[in-house]
Amino acid sequence: MFAKEAEKMKQVFGKECLRIDRIGNTAIPEMSAKPIIDILLEVHHIDHVDQYHKAMAELGYQTMGENGIPQRRFFQKGGDERTHHVHVFPAGSEHIVRHIAFKEYMKEAKAYNRPKISLAKQFPNDIQAYIKGKEAFVRETEKKALAWYRQKQRR
Repeated sequence: MFAKEAEKMKQVFGKECLRIDRIGNTAIPEMSAKPIIDILLEVHHIDHVDQYHKAMAELGYQTMGENGIPQRRFFQKGGDERTHHVHVFPAGSEHIVRHIAFKEYMKEAKAYNRPKISLAKQFPNDIQAYIKGKEAFVRETEKKALAWYRQKQRR
């Protein structure tokens, strides 16, 4: 499903797009995850992304603006039954490295599964409590992941 959607993103963004990666929990083998595919796009100019809103809408995506992260454009597909998230960042954004480092680190560590399963059992019908519950773990793991990833890049 990711590959199919990535092809659609290439068609929409064309030469503006520098990179497309699968991120998020579904990109980590054997990881518990909601069935939402997270896609990261790196683009030349974040301000140019706004001209693609119509094309994204034609693919079923809702434009969400920055959605809490400056210099990001966020799109979601599927309404209340979301199937895809697209995170668009400008070239060189630290958020690109953060997302990729976290994914790669978790592929190695797989430590994220335990708190997610526990929180899912604890808050089966409260997505906000579930998200808040994993926040501290994610922040701490991101720091470790970035250090791990940067060290790996130096080799």
